[in-house]
Amino acid sequence: MNKNEFIDRVADLSNMSKADATRAVDAVFDAITAALKKGDDVRLVGFGTFSAARRKAREGRNPRTGETIQIPASTQPKFAAGKGLKDALN
Repeated sequence: MNKNEFIDRVADLSNMSKADATRAVDAVFDAITAALKKGDDVRLVGFGTFSAARRKAREGRNPRTGETIQIPASTQPKFAAGKGLKDALN
Protein backbone atom coordinates (compact mmCIF):
# COMPACT_ATOMS: atom_id res chain seq x y z
CA MET A 1 0.00 0.00 0.00
CA ASN A 2 1.44 3.38 -0.97
CA LYS A 3 0.58 6.78 0.51
CA ASN A 4 -2.24 7.53 -1.96
CA GLU A 5 -3.86 4.15 -1.32
CA PHE A 6 -3.50 4.76 2.41
CA ILE A 7 -5.19 8.17 2.10
CA ASP A 8 -8.03 6.60 0.07
CA ARG A 9 -8.52 3.97 2.78
CA VAL A 10 -8.55 6.59 5.57
CA ALA A 11 -11.09 8.65 3.60
CA ASP A 12 -13.33 5.57 3.14
CA LEU A 13 -13.11 4.43 6.77
CA SER A 14 -13.73 7.88 8.25
CA ASN A 15 -16.27 9.22 5.72
CA MET A 16 -13.95 12.16 4.99
CA SER A 17 -13.29 13.76 1.66
CA LYS A 18 -10.01 12.75 0.07
CA ALA A 19 -8.67 16.29 0.61
CA ASP A 20 -9.50 16.17 4.34
CA ALA A 21 -7.97 12.70 4.66
CA THR A 22 -4.82 13.92 2.91
CA ARG A 23 -4.48 16.81 5.37
CA ALA A 24 -5.10 14.47 8.32
CA VAL A 25 -2.53 11.88 7.19
CA ASP A 26 0.06 14.59 6.44
CA ALA A 27 -0.58 16.16 9.87
CA VAL A 28 0.00 12.81 11.61
CA PHE A 29 3.25 12.23 9.71
CA ASP A 30 4.41 15.81 10.43
CA ALA A 31 3.59 15.46 14.14
CA ILE A 32 5.54 12.19 14.43
CA THR A 33 8.50 13.65 12.54
CA ALA A 34 8.56 16.80 14.69
CA ALA A 35 8.45 14.78 17.91
CA LEU A 36 11.32 12.53 16.77
CA LYS A 37 13.39 15.57 15.75
CA LYS A 38 12.90 16.97 19.26
CA GLY A 39 14.13 13.69 20.73
CA ASP A 40 10.71 12.56 22.00
CA ASP A 41 9.18 9.13 21.52
CA VAL A 42 5.67 8.77 20.10
CA ARG A 43 3.73 6.03 21.92
CA LEU A 44 0.46 4.94 20.37
CA VAL A 45 -1.01 2.46 22.86
CA GLY A 46 -1.95 -0.78 21.15
CA PHE A 47 -0.20 0.20 17.91
CA GLY A 48 3.46 0.84 18.68
CA THR A 49 6.23 3.27 19.54
CA PHE A 50 8.21 5.49 17.20
CA SER A 51 11.63 6.56 18.48
CA ALA A 52 14.94 7.91 17.23
CA ALA A 53 18.20 6.03 17.83
CA ARG A 54 21.65 7.56 17.54
CA ARG A 55 24.25 5.57 15.61
CA LYS A 56 27.91 6.25 16.36
CA ALA A 57 30.44 7.02 13.66
CA ARG A 58 32.21 3.88 12.58
CA GLU A 59 34.64 2.42 10.13
CA GLY A 60 33.32 0.41 7.21
CA ARG A 61 34.55 -1.14 4.02
CA ASN A 62 33.64 -0.39 0.43
CA PRO A 63 32.51 -3.82 -0.84
CA ARG A 64 33.57 -3.03 -4.40
CA THR A 65 37.14 -1.95 -3.70
CA GLY A 66 37.76 -3.23 -0.17
CA GLU A 67 38.87 0.28 0.80
CA THR A 68 38.28 1.38 4.40
CA ILE A 69 35.85 4.30 4.72
CA GLN A 70 34.48 6.37 7.59
CA ILE A 71 30.71 6.16 8.11
CA PRO A 72 29.46 9.31 9.88
CA ALA A 73 27.24 9.32 12.97
CA SER A 74 23.51 9.53 12.21
CA THR A 75 20.09 9.36 13.79
CA GLN A 76 17.79 6.58 12.60
CA PRO A 77 14.02 6.25 13.10
CA LYS A 78 12.86 3.09 14.89
CA PHE A 79 9.43 1.50 15.27
CA ALA A 80 8.50 -1.13 17.82
CA ALA A 81 5.11 -2.77 17.24
CA GLY A 82 2.71 -2.80 20.17
CA LYS A 83 0.82 -5.80 21.50
CA GLY A 84 -2.45 -4.83 19.79
CA LEU A 85 -0.80 -4.65 16.36
CA LYS A 86 1.07 -7.93 16.91
CA ASP A 87 -2.10 -9.68 18.05
CA ALA A 88 -4.03 -8.34 15.02
CA LEU A 89 -1.52 -9.96 12.68
CA ASN A 90 -1.46 -13.37 14.36
